[in-house]
Amino acid sequence: MTALSSKDRLLQRIADRSAHVGIVGIGYVGLPLAAVFGAAGLRVTGLDASAERVAAINAGRSYIDDVPTDVVAQLRTDGLLDATTDFDVLSDLDAISICVPTPLRKTRDPDISAIMAVTEQIAHRLRPGQLIVLESTTYPGTTREVILPRLEASGLTVGVDYFLAFSPERVDPGRTDWTTRNTPKVMGGVTPACLETARALYETAIEEVVPVSSPEVAEMVKLLENTFRAVNIGLVNEVLLMCDKLGLDVWEVIDAAATKPFGFMKFTPGPGLGGHCIPIDPLYLSWKLKMLNYTARFIDLASEVNTEMPRYWVQKVQDALNDAGRAVKGSRVLALGVAYKRDVDDVRESPALDIIHLLHEKGALVTYHDPHVPEVQVEGLRLQCEPDLDDALERADCVIIVTDHSAYDWQRVARLARRVVDTRGALRHLTHDRR
Repeated sequence: MTALSSKDRLLQRIADRSAHVGIVGIGYVGLPLAAVFGAAGLRVTGLDASAERVAAINAGRSYIDDVPTDVVAQLRTDGLLDATTDFDVLSDLDAISICVPTPLRKTRDPDISAIMAVTEQIAHRLRPGQLIVLESTTYPGTTREVILPRLEASGLTVGVDYFLAFSPERVDPGRTDWTTRNTPKVMGGVTPACLETARALYETAIEEVVPVSSPEVAEMVKLLENTFRAVNIGLVNEVLLMCDKLGLDVWEVIDAAATKPFGFMKFTPGPGLGGHCIPIDPLYLSWKLKMLNYTARFIDLASEVNTEMPRYWVQKVQDALNDAGRAVKGSRVLALGVAYKRDVDDVRESPALDIIHLLHEKGALVTYHDPHVPEVQVEGLRLQCEPDLDDALERADCVIIVTDHSAYDWQRVARLARRVVDTRGALRHLTHDRR
């Protein structure tokens, strides 16, 4: 009998659900991925530097809103999910998905140190028959130029002994219509065999896998998706600035434009960009292109506009207080919502943090309320959520609406607040009703 190749052995283990899958980084991306693999009947081990996250998983508790605790508890009961901080588990795994953070450095250069650290750990333990899939967002070329050489130093051959692919995460926290399971998954392998094995694994848990010709294409897909959003948000934020100069209601303009059934896609202005992708990913692409002596002009301009939006809104708070004969210094300002978007607890890159910091620098007595975020830290300033919203609204000299959570009663906010700066247009329909 002819011995099975590494690829055939791996495909067989995936097909009969005996494959052991590891997720490195069990946060907003990794835990939902672990949950869908577990639901498909695959044994999953989460690997994370956070002992608190590991302890929570092993106790059957979730710390991510998108993954209910009862899902984690059931996977634990079924023996399909565990977690550890010990990298030695990597040698036992058949497939490894890397879902670690890729932030920007203070110099606004890509920080892929977490990817590199995980790659080192995998390389030390790499064995025939393993599949490695990078999901962390990064610049085109990372999989082939950074990860592949380190793994090949083991002496094993990619596409023959082990398999390497890139598949960008497409997590949008708080969504219930598009989830990890039903959002199409782009996949690019270093070799055809790499694509085949990665596709086989992910198709056990995800409804549609979209193959592309290379990891570089898959890496670029992710950056295009979020650059598209960042540039269009930058455009509509600049339209807001234009309408302000022209004395026009930007929301009325946008709503009217959105009635056109073709050739227009509605984007809305706000306090700036937030979240784990949109403020960061386009700058990964811009950085890569600078290495090739090319300036990504749309990206740089959109980033400039979006980055300045918190200052614009802080000036609006200052104007509102000045109109009432008050200085910012010593005034009580309530930030309503600090999560980066509606109905989530995620404050990563939230423009609310910049707004709070800028107001604090001007001497304002800043407080906040957010039904999803009990505590927040801003430039060394630690704030607790106001326990009584009505009291906080009545005491504030100015309220700035930063995140339009659906739990807020906007009629009540408008009635109790002395003056409001509305970055999200949350009160616009109330304003129209009073005309």
